[in-house]
Amino acid sequence: MRIRATVAAVSGALALSALVVPAAQADSQGAKSLDRPSAAERFGTSSARSAVGATAAPTVSNVTVNAGKDIVLGTTVAKTIAVSLTASHASGIEDAYIDLWHGTNVEDGVDGYLPPNEEVATCTATTATTSKCKLTITITPGLHGDGVGELFANPLAGTWHVTAAVLSKDGEVYSNDFYKTHKVQRLSKLVVNAAPEPVKKGKTITATGKLSRANWEDGKYHGYTGQPVKLQFRKKNSNTYTTVKTIKTNSTGNLSTTVKAAEDGFFRYSFAGTSTTPAVNAAGDFVDVR
Repeated sequence: MRIRATVAAVSGALALSALVVPAAQADSQGAKSLDRPSAAERFGTSSARSAVGATAAPTVSNVTVNAGKDIVLGTTVAKTIAVSLTASHASGIEDAYIDLWHGTNVEDGVDGYLPPNEEVATCTATTATTSKCKLTITITPGLHGDGVGELFANPLAGTWHVTAAVLSKDGEVYSNDFYKTHKVQRLSKLVVNAAPEPVKKGKTITATGKLSRANWEDGKYHGYTGQPVKLQFRKKNSNTYTTVKTIKTNSTGNLSTTVKAAEDGFFRYSFAGTSTTPAVNAAGDFVDVR
């Protein structure tokens, strides 16, 4: 049976913040580090490459995380994502392993680690030498104190590394901690209110709104400050929004600008997103122009 070093310390769903080094511990040690299993430990083998048998490691392709979509988390709800890969070897494929980790290097710079839920991947052979292997990863945002120290998750938003590893039927191991990268982001919300309604043609319409995003540390949504947001308009009988102007959120994430009333239609705010926060559009607010 393979060894999962970090899993032993976590019961139930694997929490994003529960796999983050406590801030106090990181400060006292001068570095952030989480234990992760070696290639050999992932499959319970004595070494990363078997001493006898095959002459080449398995080949890996099509490593897929969350169907290729960014992983977006709100404040409290756990999310289980699918991960998979395709692997080939002359002897066939026995097992596979995929995890996500955050940090600078695998030796002493890992500050976030998301292992798979399963001890063994589900590998379905497509030919005698090739299999598609599937696993799942469950992520729970937020603080989960364990008496050791507070666990802060917000700094983990952004780009994560993806590890891909495969075990062939005759004991050969392929393992790559830097196979690819994937984004884990804080859920964003955006609202708009265009007023007054109705309004006379040529008069001023004020469009107010707010851009906020999940704070994994306190379980609330806070304004996303200093971000460019587009005010867009869609005519009453059209399906297409066009950009009227671009403004920035203020120190609390709020938005406010004015336009002249020209015709019936919908106003909305649109945010393009950042590496830590996904794009989002507000629901259109209809204004009746008379």
